[in-house]
Amino acid sequence: MTEQEEYLLEAIHVVKVFGTLRANDDVTLRIRPGEIHAFLGENGAGKSTLVKMIYGALQPTSGEFRWLGKPVEIPNPAAARKLGIGMVFQHFSLFEALTVAENIALAMPGAFDLAALSEKIARVSKDYGLPLEPTATVADLSVGERQRIEIVRCLLQEPRLLIMDEPTAVLTPQEADQLFVVLKRLAGEGCAVLYISHRLEEVKRLCDTATILRHGKVVAEVDPKTETAASLARLMVGADIHQLHSEKISSAGKPRLELRGLSLSADGAFSVALRHVTLDVAAGEVVAIAGVAGNGQSELFDAISGERRLPGADMLVIDGVPAGHMGVNARRDKGAAFVPEERLGHGAVPGFRLSQNVVLTRHSSDQSVVKGGLLQKNGASTVSERVIKAFDVRKGKPDPEARALSGGNLQKFVIGRELDRRPGILVVNQPTWGVDAGAAATIRQALIDLARGGSAVLVISQDLDEIYEVADRIAVISRGQVSKAYPAGNISLQEIGLLMAGAHEKDTERHAVPA
Repeated sequence: MTEQEEYLLEAIHVVKVFGTLRANDDVTLRIRPGEIHAFLGENGAGKSTLVKMIYGALQPTSGEFRWLGKPVEIPNPAAARKLGIGMVFQHFSLFEALTVAENIALAMPGAFDLAALSEKIARVSKDYGLPLEPTATVADLSVGERQRIEIVRCLLQEPRLLIMDEPTAVLTPQEADQLFVVLKRLAGEGCAVLYISHRLEEVKRLCDTATILRHGKVVAEVDPKTETAASLARLMVGADIHQLHSEKISSAGKPRLELRGLSLSADGAFSVALRHVTLDVAAGEVVAIAGVAGNGQSELFDAISGERRLPGADMLVIDGVPAGHMGVNARRDKGAAFVPEERLGHGAVPGFRLSQNVVLTRHSSDQSVVKGGLLQKNGASTVSERVIKAFDVRKGKPDPEARALSGGNLQKFVIGRELDRRPGILVVNQPTWGVDAGAAATIRQALIDLARGGSAVLVISQDLDEIYEVADRIAVISRGQVSKAYPAGNISLQEIGLLMAGAHEKDTERHAVPA
C-alpha cells in the first residue's frame, strides 16, 4: 500500500477566500480509515469552512481533495454522501412535528418503504446502543435522543467518514460516554471520524490524532494523548490561557435573588412549562444551573428577566422586594441585569450601532445615557468605548452596527455592556457560547469578580467545564424542574448527569401549573 492509499481523505493545500478574508490558508489535512481525528481551533479559526468544503456545502478557491488517493470534486452534500461522507451538525436539522422515521426518510435517496425503514431504524439503533422508537414524534424527545436520530440517519447510509461537530455539547456525561463507545466501535469497523470539539479533555481521551488550526492555517498535528489540555489550548490560541482566580467564599451574604415556587405555563406547543422552581442566589456567590438544552433554560431566563410576567408577585423577589409582576425595565431599575442566550436579535438589534445598543438596557436607569427623556449620545458612546476596551471587542470601524461583529465579539460586547453597570444581580444564559478560549476566560473571571464584589450572579449554562470553573453552587434543570443547589465541590459529574436525566423530578401530574 502506497502512502497515498493509506489515507481515506486528504485536503491538499486548500485555500478558501471570502472577499479579503482567507478563511483557509494552505490547509493540508489527512485522515486514515479507522482513525478518530480531532480538528481543533478557536472560533473563527476556519474549522467550519474546511468541514463545509469536505461535505460539499462550499467549494475551495484553490487546492484539492483526494479520496483514497485520487483527486475528487465534492460539488454538493449529495455527492459527499455518495462518496461515503456523513455529518452530524451541532444544530440539528429535524422537523419537530414529524416522527423519527419520517425525519430519517427525508434524507434517504430514492423511494423507500416507511415500514421497512422503521424496522431498519429500530434494528440499527439498538445494535449500536442508540435505541430509537421510529414512531416517536421528535417534539417529545430529549436533545440527546434527537442527536441519536442524526447519527442513525448517517449510519443507515454506511459512511466511511463521519464528521461530528461539537457532539457532546447537548449531552449528559452518561450520554457522552455512550457516544464514545459508539465512535470507538465505528472506528474499529474502519470508519474514520473527524471530531470537532472545544472540550479538550474528551479529545485527549477519545482521539488518535489532532490537527490544530489558527487564523486559517494549520499550526500543529499532534497525538492528543501525549498533550495536556493546557498545551492543546496554547496551540489553539498561540498564548497561555488566563487562569481563573476565585477565592472561595466562607459564607454567602443575604439572598438578593429568590425564586419561590416559580411556575409558568408553556408559551407554545414546543416550549417547556416551569414547575415549582425554588432557588436563591446570595450576595457574593455564583450559582450555576446546568442542564441539557431544551429543558426550560430559555423559559426560566424569560421568567426571571421579566420578558414573561409571573402569576404571583412573590414568585420572584429582588433584594427583598416581590417582583414577579414587574416588567423587565422595572427589574433593571431594581439593580438587576440580564444577558440572553441569543446575541443578535435578542441581546442586540442587528442594525443598531454599538452605542445605540447600549441605550437598550440603560435608558431607564442611567442618566449618562438618557436624561429627562433625551438621548445623551456622548454618554452612550463613552459607555460603548469603555466596554470595547475592557473586553477587547474587535471591530472593523468605530461604532459599527451589531451585525458587523463576529458572534464571539458581539457576545463580549453584550456581556460587557451589562457588567459595566455593576449590577446587584446578574442573570446570564450561556455566557461563553461561541466565544474563543481567551475571551471565555475573560468573561468567566469578570463574573466571579462581580460576585466577589457583593453581587448575586446566576449562570445558566450547558458547559459543565465552565460551571465547575465559576460556580460556588450548582443546580440542574430538567423538563422545567430545578433541583436543589449543591456546593460545587460536593457534586460529581456523574451526579449532575443523573439530575440532568431527571432524578430530582417530582410527579408532574400532581402539580398543576398556573395559566
